[in-house]
Amino acid sequence: MLAQLKLEGIVRIHVAVELTSPLEHALRILKRDLEKVLGAQPEMVQYIESADLVIRLGEEQDHCPQRPEAFCYRFGQHGEVGQVGIIGYDELGIVYAVLEFTRTYLGIQPFWFWMDQSIEPRSKIVIPCHNVDSSEAKVRYRGWFVNDEVCLIGWKEPYPPTREVWEPVFEALLRCGGNMVIPGTDLPRDGIHYKLAAEMGLWVTHHHAEPLGAEMFLRAFPGRQASYQQEPELFERLWQEAIEEQKDMKVLWVLSFRGQGDAPFWMNDPSFDTSEKRGAMIGKVIKRQYDMISSVVPNPECCVALYGEISELYKGGYIDLPADVIKIWADNGYGKMVSRRHNNVNHRVHALPAADDGGKHGVYYHITFHDLQASNHLTMYPGSAGFLRQEIEGAFAARAHEYLLVNSGNIRPHVYSLDIMRELWLTGKINVERHLEQFVSSYYSAYHSELAELYHSYAEAAIAYGKNEDDLAGDEYYHHPARQIIGHWLQGKDGKPDPRLIWAVGEVPFQEQVKGFEERLTSGIQTWSAWLERCNQVLDKLEPGDRRRAIDQLRFHGELHSSGCEGFYWLCRAYDEFAAQRYPQAFVYASESMWSYQRGLATLRESEHGKWERFYQADWLTNIESTVQNVDTLRRWIRMFGDSPDFFLWYKEHLMPETEKYIYLENTHRNPLSDDELARRLKEHFTNSASLSH
Repeated sequence: MLAQLKLEGIVRIHVAVELTSPLEHALRILKRDLEKVLGAQPEMVQYIESADLVIRLGEEQDHCPQRPEAFCYRFGQHGEVGQVGIIGYDELGIVYAVLEFTRTYLGIQPFWFWMDQSIEPRSKIVIPCHNVDSSEAKVRYRGWFVNDEVCLIGWKEPYPPTREVWEPVFEALLRCGGNMVIPGTDLPRDGIHYKLAAEMGLWVTHHHAEPLGAEMFLRAFPGRQASYQQEPELFERLWQEAIEEQKDMKVLWVLSFRGQGDAPFWMNDPSFDTSEKRGAMIGKVIKRQYDMISSVVPNPECCVALYGEISELYKGGYIDLPADVIKIWADNGYGKMVSRRHNNVNHRVHALPAADDGGKHGVYYHITFHDLQASNHLTMYPGSAGFLRQEIEGAFAARAHEYLLVNSGNIRPHVYSLDIMRELWLTGKINVERHLEQFVSSYYSAYHSELAELYHSYAEAAIAYGKNEDDLAGDEYYHHPARQIIGHWLQGKDGKPDPRLIWAVGEVPFQEQVKGFEERLTSGIQTWSAWLERCNQVLDKLEPGDRRRAIDQLRFHGELHSSGCEGFYWLCRAYDEFAAQRYPQAFVYASESMWSYQRGLATLRESEHGKWERFYQADWLTNIESTVQNVDTLRRWIRMFGDSPDFFLWYKEHLMPETEKYIYLENTHRNPLSDDELARRLKEHFTNSASLSH
């Protein structure tokens, strides 16, 4: 047999298997990647003897691993012509074989699209003729929940998102060895997302608030009481419709019973006022859903999301579940396997199976989150790779490795964390230093150690807003609490604490709440400023492609933290000055706040280059633009305190030359300055007169 197989020019492909929809997608990707690297479109050939690549199912003589989704490469030759068999145990095994082939031999990385990987053209590809067998994944069902995905929604004009948006998402997931997906949250039912996921070979599963993938009750039956106790036939009609619609697809059926809008069901049905009543109803509904599926689908794969109140009721012994369902445990949204914070209540109950809890278990895990408090949505997960390893390996050690669903958000800002999860769900463990070296060298051409240091130290720059190891501020920390402070202040409620802020700064007078944020933000300004300075030094060394990539994947995150940190800090300082009735100074600080937040908005716009045009247009969750508008409203309001009604008084008092104050004529000297111009000139004046501190 030949020692090496050379591919150059037009590669000839023979497909010796029925081309199902997932295999058609895999073949399309293979042909695209070969053309991208070798510069020539591959040729499909009829006879196996004339092919360079043969795509087929495994045969006995191949000794391909005998398990679902396995694949292998087997080399041979016809005369002097070498050939590689791209072989799968089953359909999804062939898909993985193709995608791993383009990664290993063509250099197409899992996140090539999302990282704007530079694909280097080559005249030929040399492949060592060594047989390859795939390893078995640690996790049986592994995938993404494309949740909080508003950037994907706003990226392109059509709604719901089209194939153009979803294909790169599902391809990246398959390249990561994923096999299941929840494609979006509460999207219109006529969208392409579920159909395309199934087309590409993925199992589909459901949001815990949409059990069985059924339509929301109140959307289907507006005006009716959303109570299973009162309307069981209507609920079951929706469930039956969902079962019929999906019975021929690969589905992990989610059994659950939450209220409308992803809230506890007793919010709509207050007669369930004890844990016993609530648990009994949830158990009854789940058993009914299970029986309905089992009557239609042979040997269905079912799971129950132990999320929020369902987890607490289950751990309290109030819910009975069918023995063979996968029990899915969830982190708190910040990566820690404990119960999530509900407003100001944070019990942090351990969220993994007890040693005597039998059956199959899995994990729902957030590397991005949206909670109106301190979560990361636009920015990379603020914790360390070591922390992610600790939590996921700990879950595996607790036998929760049948299923791993990762909240992937809108993909682009979260690539590094998603790649960590890829390694964990495939191998069950990770050496974070080695993985980081491999990750950086896969996407950047030079200065790997400097770039790795930036990825590593990113977590060290994050604001620790609480005493727990996962109490690290994401981008929402600078925006939701800030807008809450503005609302509380402008509504004249600042004489009492804002209860929405107790989770972060305690139940203390409002001025102390504001001061509590200010103190944390002061340290954050220092750490993020230092991190950005190091980042800029590395950027100056990089060639244009790497530089653009590092701006989007590193500096982007630091700038959103830094600008948000500074914006929130100046907002707190504005309140300090306002409370002391130093209104012009408060106006200047509010302007400083707005200018800082505007930097964050500019960062989003600068990242929307090329194919990424409009990508952050639908920033509706962190919503930097809303924060800018809120602070602008605030500074206009502050100007009412002493500069109204003519909006000339502060100029006259602080900026007009003394010689002019007593002789000017109002009919020629009373054109009010704009807010920005007045703020800049007052800032300069107060700084020079030492009545404005930084």
